[in-house]
Amino acid sequence: MNAEIRAVTRPTFTGTVGVVLLLGCLRVLCLNTQLLPRQGAVTYTVSDSISYKTYYFEQQIDHFGFLENGTFKQRYLLNEQHWHIEGGPILFYTGNEGDITWFCNNTGFMWDVAEELDAMLVFAEHRYYGESMPFGQDSYSDAKHLNYLTSEQALADFAVLIKYLKEKIPGAQQSPVIAIGGSYGGMLAAWMRMKYPHIVVGALASSAPIWQFTGMVPCGVFYKIVTEDFNKSGVGCSETIRRSWKAVDNISSTDEGLEWLSREFSLCSPLKRKEEAVGFKAWLQETWVNLAMVDYPYEANFLQPLPRWPIKVVCRYLTNSAVPDKPLLHGVAQAVKVYYNYTGSAQCLNISQTATGNLGYIGWFYQACTEMVMPMCSDGVQDMFEPQTWDFAAFSEECYAQFGVRPRADWAGTAYGGKNIKDHSNIIFSNGGLDPWSGGGVTQTISDSLVAIMIPDGAHHLDLRYNTNYDPQSVLDARELEVNYIKLWIKQAAKTP
Repeated sequence: MNAEIRAVTRPTFTGTVGVVLLLGCLRVLCLNTQLLPRQGAVTYTVSDSISYKTYYFEQQIDHFGFLENGTFKQRYLLNEQHWHIEGGPILFYTGNEGDITWFCNNTGFMWDVAEELDAMLVFAEHRYYGESMPFGQDSYSDAKHLNYLTSEQALADFAVLIKYLKEKIPGAQQSPVIAIGGSYGGMLAAWMRMKYPHIVVGALASSAPIWQFTGMVPCGVFYKIVTEDFNKSGVGCSETIRRSWKAVDNISSTDEGLEWLSREFSLCSPLKRKEEAVGFKAWLQETWVNLAMVDYPYEANFLQPLPRWPIKVVCRYLTNSAVPDKPLLHGVAQAVKVYYNYTGSAQCLNISQTATGNLGYIGWFYQACTEMVMPMCSDGVQDMFEPQTWDFAAFSEECYAQFGVRPRADWAGTAYGGKNIKDHSNIIFSNGGLDPWSGGGVTQTISDSLVAIMIPDGAHHLDLRYNTNYDPQSVLDARELEVNYIKLWIKQAAKTP
């Protein structure tokens, strides 16, 4: 099991299972080499509304065994600007699979409500991501060093850090803590409340697909929702994409066709062999998935600089599926350039990259190969993608070849209860109707304190972003409801001895 991790190679997971949770990305970019943490507290100001201090907490590498006694520096960001009341609440962001500063800067909801709630804000980085590396530059060196990259260890990190902050910060001893997170961070927020109800009084879990696991939802639900987004955004749009896969196969069958595709799509590295069309189609598929997740009602720069309602803009180029292969792919190329070159500054398009470099791709692929096994498939009928089955055996072999580990298909259900969560309390599950991850989320209210909020016009965790003048009423209503629940939890905590 001490297989060397081939960190700069790209896993080719069967059934597109290597989907990075936040982004739906299918490929590895590169390993973040900035592994050594800084020391002390550093004040960082993004704008007038975002200012925080950076700290490092000496965290245990292994919370559940006693042989590994080492520690590492876990990074967290703290803002006390509006925390003026002794025992005032703490909003605690449960960090995702990436650099915590990126999530901090893109979680405007917490900054928007901090003054209203008199809240302290804490953004905690997930182990093995950003600067929080348990073994420094050796953290990704082999399966032995990666062994402590689990959601359970991360939740324990958060629990220990919260206890430390409440003990060390004057006036925080009685502060109620609300866990907040989006996507994988939203899953962690929900699980934090489930596993450590004595530490967090409630959780806001936005776009949290806690049921996107073996046997809980159909494997095709994700790509079906992506297709629905494109189908609703333009006549013929999804059908054009469905036809494009065969068109790529036809064109890429000759050297002249490969040259034409490379030129038409302005590729940085021209396609040289027919076999490279597989990776090219995977890149296209990732692009459509990412667009579905960031189909926001305003111009945004979350993954790439994009116009408002970007799928509607993209679909203007995908209106006629009945044209020959080259005209059809010309439209696809124009559509793709909306995502990769909206500003017009890109000299060429790099098919090895679809999104931000702030995410820890290798780390998430390892988690997908161990406990975060999320079956995905497509059939080309209910969705606009090529048929691809979910093959657990093949996936397991690919994980072993890449990391020297085998996935545990049912572990998430065992560890966190699967769909049997009715005995828990004080969790909000918010989901956007446009977000493909909503298919694995909790979209029906379970009890008075396990509440589902649906945002029909919302993409991936839109409710956790800043308020803007372009926000649909549904997300404004959702945020108001979320704040009211948080206030209720704070009030309830104050009455608890």
